[in-house]
Amino acid sequence: MRSLFSTFPNGWPGVGLLLQRMLTAILLLRFGVMDLTGKAFSAAMMPQVIGVFAGVFLLVGLCTPVIGGLVAAIELWIAMTQVGDPRIPILLACLGGTAAMIGPGAWSIDARLFGRKRIDI
Repeated sequence: MRSLFSTFPNGWPGVGLLLQRMLTAILLLRFGVMDLTGKAFSAAMMPQVIGVFAGVFLLVGLCTPVIGGLVAAIELWIAMTQVGDPRIPILLACLGGTAAMIGPGAWSIDARLFGRKRIDI
């Protein structure tokens, strides 16, 4: 898993990654829950359900590269199959793709599990 992450930036770059992850997660949760409420469950809702769970994982920074890639794929699928305006799914696909490429940053569960360890002697 460590090979998936190039670095765990700290400082301002880490704050930027945290804000990007939070924005992506909040948008995934908001639009996913909005699409799921008030409707009977069907198989066509599975991309939105996966998006909501992916939003929770991104919010805490767990398996960020894998979840970011999953978000990009799911949101592109939604954009191609959904009737109506595809701008929000395309935006979420771009944000998920960048999260997959850049990584979680220093303030994430991934950084605690797989980050560099400092050994004091």
